[in-house]
Amino acid sequence: MAVTGKYGNISIPHIGNDEPVFILRAQDKLALAAIEMYKILAETEGADVASHLDDQIEAFRHWSGKRKKPD
Repeated sequence: MAVTGKYGNISIPHIGNDEPVFILRAQDKLALAAIEMYKILAETEGADVASHLDDQIEAFRHWSGKRKKPD
């Protein structure tokens, strides 16, 4: 279980019960740019996660649903 400000308690494997998380959804117009920026930051830190973000970036890029301003 993890804790989000907007969605409350959510179940995510390997996340502690009281660990805060931040969720980006494909419908959010700013999400793709945020993930791309995070990848750049991760690369500058030499973090392994950077090499695994391309699939998520492509999934967000090709998502065909309606996009909207974050709420």
